[in-house]
Amino acid sequence: MKAVLPALARPLVEPQLPAGLDVAWFASREEALALAPTAEIGWLDNNDPRVWAETVAAARNLKWLSTIYAGLDPLDKAQLLAQGTRVTNGSGVNAHTVAEYAVMGALVAAKRFDQVVRAADRHEWPLDAPGKLELFESHALVIGYGTIGRLIGERLAGFGVTVTGVTRTAAPGTIGPDDWRPRLPEFDWIFLAAPGTDANRAMIGEAELRAMKSSAWIINVGRGALIDQDALVEALHKRRIGGAFLDTVTPEPLPPEHPLWTAPNAIHSMHLSGRSQTRMFLRAAALFVENVHAFVEGRALRNEVNLEAGY
Repeated sequence: MKAVLPALARPLVEPQLPAGLDVAWFASREEALALAPTAEIGWLDNNDPRVWAETVAAARNLKWLSTIYAGLDPLDKAQLLAQGTRVTNGSGVNAHTVAEYAVMGALVAAKRFDQVVRAADRHEWPLDAPGKLELFESHALVIGYGTIGRLIGERLAGFGVTVTGVTRTAAPGTIGPDDWRPRLPEFDWIFLAAPGTDANRAMIGEAELRAMKSSAWIINVGRGALIDQDALVEALHKRRIGGAFLDTVTPEPLPPEHPLWTAPNAIHSMHLSGRSQTRMFLRAAALFVENVHAFVEGRALRNEVNLEAGY
């Protein structure tokens, strides 16, 4: 069976691969594109989502696609379904660092540490703090209480935050997808950690922004498409909400002229949450090794994606 894998992972996975695999290693976009059509097993990731999608689209013989990424937004899921490709994602491999980043976002917003840093850059010594919110005894809504969402909730609880999680199935201890909107006025923090599916697109729109507390902040570590960005820009300019800490936006990169860059109380972190780590690739390699043995032996795959649902 032909496997096409990234050369970067070779030292981590090659000694542990099952016998009988015909493995080709790629180190460039050109090599990946040339090898993809032969792949039955493919780990075809690229830092550029467009290159990743292009490479996967060229892999017409794929039986199993492995990816380090949690979201499949750039991929042609209809093609993968039509050709019978099974897909496993990297859900969980960077969950801790994204959760840490999300809580950092709330702390930065609460204390307006972005303004503190800029004052220090100007060599100023403010006599008052630019941000005076406390996480203690505040209330947070975490939309998307999966692996990352639960880790966000656990970390917020350590600060004395009351956390309400939202799941698609209203799992025990959470509320369902139809239950959170009427409760929006209760929350000081709205964390978005949901997948970027069609059903979730623009889940935070004008009506939701109007329903939020005027002091509430949005922390988005999910997908940019979860928010109606035109409505968000308007809400920020009209001070309808406290602000937004945005790790994800749409499109990415955000064009320099986009009004979201300069909207009042918008703090950007340029989708760096998942990259702010040192062990993600080690965890991803271990997950691939576990799954490649399971695939060859006909066992269940860990993190298999429901392509029809999109996650």
